Amino acid sequence: MDRLSGLLIAVIVGGGIVAGWQFFGKSDAEVGHSMTPPDTSAIAEGDPIVEVELPAELSAQASLGKNVFNAKCVECHGANAAGRNGMAPPLVHKIYEPSHHSDMAFIMAAQNGVRAHHWNFGNMPRIDGLTEGDVKMVAAYVRELQRANGIN
Repeated sequence: MDRLSGLLIAVIVGGGIVAGWQFFGKSDAEVGHSMTPPDTSAIAEGDPIVEVELPAELSAQASLGKNVFNAKCVECHGANAAGRNGMAPPLVHKIYEPSHHSDMAFIMAAQNGVRAHHWNFGNMPRIDGLTEGDVKMVAAYVRELQRANGIN
């Protein structure tokens, strides 16, 4: 085996070790969030699950995203993505921080729906009538709300 092949194998093995440690080596607490949803039993059915602080100003893309959100998402996810108890979770929550749910997760959720896995509100259906661009703007809106609430 020549030096280049040996180096290539070492890089691949080293990368696999690092990736494995990143994936399996840290608990939720170590990465700064818990995947356990909060207890919502004291919140009335349909009420907001979290309080959302609004940013002083939204970017142009997030403003468009807010309009799309209000047309297609607000009925379930509530005003300003605060969630609605018994219906849908808040998107302004550590569970949906960018390091755990990328913007592509929002696109896939809208296109395909989502099997319930963090919250006990049932499965999310696919959302008809949204383009990938629409969902990217919604994600921009949600990310700006998240940042205003200390979720980075």
